Amino acid sequence: MADEIILLDFWASHFGMRVRIAMAEKGLKYEYREENLWNKSPLLLEMNPVHKKVPVLIHNGKPICESLMIVQYIDEVWKDKSPLLPSDPYQRAQARFWADYVDKKVPQLYHELGKKIWYTKGEEHEAGKKEFIECLKFFEGELGEKPYFGGENFGFEDVALVPLSCWFYTYESFGNFSVEDECPNLMAWAKRCGQKESVSSSLADPHKVHGFVMEMRKRLGID
Repeated sequence: MADEIILLDFWASHFGMRVRIAMAEKGLKYEYREENLWNKSPLLLEMNPVHKKVPVLIHNGKPICESLMIVQYIDEVWKDKSPLLPSDPYQRAQARFWADYVDKKVPQLYHELGKKIWYTKGEEHEAGKKEFIECLKFFEGELGEKPYFGGENFGFEDVALVPLSCWFYTYESFGNFSVEDECPNLMAWAKRCGQKESVSSSLADPHKVHGFVMEMRKRLGID
């Protein structure tokens, strides 16, 4: 009997894109259900009553919540293809550490610094841009000269961070800077990841993301 897999998600969600990438890496077929974050479905509220957030993976009727937990679940259940976590315990612990670090940084990058870059002007705008670039430089320092964060192979840490790359255009447009100029190795990594079908087919279109932020600005009455 085939597995029933349903993903409750929102197209622009950094967290949802992680899950989409993981499932594409595994070659899984699933039903995608787009959620309206301003009018959440009864199914989302039922499947994730604690946080009431996307993404939620429903596997044979059982919900799994929180994107990194979902990615690990996918990697463990469908372990015969494209492993995302290393088999070595130490390397696996390191991968989880850095993915968790990224996970804690993501809300700051979007909700705090992103809003300063997209919605403010003057000193607050410049401060947000400066701190955002510093965060990217930190990630670039951790990447070093490696092709991927875990070494030679695309893996868990990459899945955790790479959705940010489809938002780069929006940050650059409103912040008037170039990620490639500021962090050339990180940008090369993003392009390398983007050459993978699992990534390119799962990330949101950068211009659609930009349009989404423009619409949010209009809702807030920002010129």
